[in-house]
Amino acid sequence: MRVLRLIAATILCVATQAARADDTEPAWRASALAMVPAGYVAGTAYRTEGSTGYLAVYPASSNDPKTPASVFAARQALVVTLTPDATRAVSAELKPRSGPDPENDDTDFAKLHADLAARRATLPDGTEPCDLGAWSIDKDPDGLNVRAEPSVKARVLGTLPPPYRLKLGGAENTPDGGWLTEFRIIGFKDGWFLIEGAKPPGKDYEDEKRYPRSAPKPYAGRGWVASNKVGASYANGATRMGGLFQAPFVDAKWMPAQRGLGGPIDTDGGPKRLLACSSLWGLVESQDGVRGWWRSLCSNQVTNCS
Repeated sequence: MRVLRLIAATILCVATQAARADDTEPAWRASALAMVPAGYVAGTAYRTEGSTGYLAVYPASSNDPKTPASVFAARQALVVTLTPDATRAVSAELKPRSGPDPENDDTDFAKLHADLAARRATLPDGTEPCDLGAWSIDKDPDGLNVRAEPSVKARVLGTLPPPYRLKLGGAENTPDGGWLTEFRIIGFKDGWFLIEGAKPPGKDYEDEKRYPRSAPKPYAGRGWVASNKVGASYANGATRMGGLFQAPFVDAKWMPAQRGLGGPIDTDGGPKRLLACSSLWGLVESQDGVRGWWRSLCSNQVTNCS
């Protein structure tokens, strides 16, 4: 059901995002930037009503993995008083921002976020709800430890296998680096991802009848893994391609970012690092070192997730 809702939301907002990417900023935004309070970063000027303008602003720490932003937290906007011709800012005040904004895709994704917020009660205290596909990038021959709590001192529940180089006499589809162990990320806390549903590496991509019974079996239950041992691919989250957002919202500041082999990021390839998550968004570092948010990550190892 969640997948169907995500598809529906994606279809609804693709046209909106394409249009917004081509929008020009209103004339008053440039003069309003000087009024943005210290500690905040300006995003889109998302509405003008007569002599009042509304500028999206987010804490400067929103893309810091130590203090990542949350989709579920209360937001604020810079409410700007404009000249009568609405071309310049006269004064501005930071005010609470209530409800989804109908002028972007907030409304389309509100139900998905609400469903994830409702899961918070089923997660350990302080866990940020997430829903992303990912895989282990740990090459330790002993595997990646899955722990009972988000701490290196916590009890080990099981392990996720290192890359698995399956040999079937030439009939295998194994990539050069081996198959990675895939799972779902369902939460984040203090540099750790809460995961579940790990799958045997490569089983979904090989001939099921020939997949060896001796293949490594990952711990498939719920547990915590260190964020620096986790990777993923960019998926189509129906947002602007070619860069990352400073906060997990489509009206946050947008920053161009590059793929590993050059060119703007898209659904081919993945980030250099996956740092944190909130709902359907992942905080990542691109291959050229830009740190920001991308909506929707997946763990498909044979094709892109467009």
